[in-house]
Amino acid sequence: MRVIRDNPGRQLLTSSVVTIGNFDAIHLGHQSLIRQCKSLAQGKRPVAVVTFEPLPMAFFRPESAPARLMSVRQKLKFFESEDIDLAWFLRFNRKLAAKTADEFVQQVLVETLAASDVVVGRDFHYGKGREGNVDTLTESGRELGFNVTAVPMLDVEGQRVSSTNIRQCLAEGDLEGATKLLGRPYRMSGRVIRGQQLGRKLGFPTANVRIVALPSPLLGVFAVRARWQGSGWHNAVVNLGTRPAVGGEGILLETHVFDYDGDLYGKRIEVEFVKKLRDETHFEDMDDLVLQMREDEQQARACLELTENR
Repeated sequence: MRVIRDNPGRQLLTSSVVTIGNFDAIHLGHQSLIRQCKSLAQGKRPVAVVTFEPLPMAFFRPESAPARLMSVRQKLKFFESEDIDLAWFLRFNRKLAAKTADEFVQQVLVETLAASDVVVGRDFHYGKGREGNVDTLTESGRELGFNVTAVPMLDVEGQRVSSTNIRQCLAEGDLEGATKLLGRPYRMSGRVIRGQQLGRKLGFPTANVRIVALPSPLLGVFAVRARWQGSGWHNAVVNLGTRPAVGGEGILLETHVFDYDGDLYGKRIEVEFVKKLRDETHFEDMDDLVLQMREDEQQARACLELTENR
């Protein structure tokens, strides 16, 4: 898979099948766009995904932008698993935001990707002030020689599949609801850093990952499964938050892997969230904190054992 950032200034593909969007989370709706592209391409034409970095909402409203659901690394991993030929991360800046709908179509779809088919969601908008929509894109396609397929929005059990609804599920601790909309359990990943090693001193060693993209879509204590390079899935419990009990600063993903005492420093760890156990709590007494950590571990073990036996 080729990965392009910003504007390459040249034609990249010929007769490509293209889909465009934020692809934050790559939920069931996004997956349906990719499936439609691959169906149209039939293995004979290249498939390209055009997405944006940063996401437009983060560019226009950085102080109030919603939580990101997926990192660039996670997106790339997913695109690779789907055998996408080209992933183009367009740099979203003032120059791109100022392009008219016609300019976007001409420069991105025609001159760079030579698109023969374009697949988008029915609510797709593009161009300065979101002036372009499915109707204007279809008309441009007739004039410039590409077909447009508008994929309907998906509902799961009466709930619209969208990044907004997934964020709401995660914020409310409804991991089962988020899983239904994503088509898979929600995951976070990152490289393990050296922390204060307080957990090890208390008998609960943790693999710590600093959460850079803020705000975090979920916070609290969770039963999870974790894996890292060269490993399978391991049962674990996670504290995701600011660690008010120890005066922490910034958000950490702290993973205590059950029955494991190896060195994970520097490795990339991936965490799959199974169930929320509780919100973060401030403890005045370290003994109370340790008692709660023991209870969290017991609850997480029981929860994970139950899900494994289903």
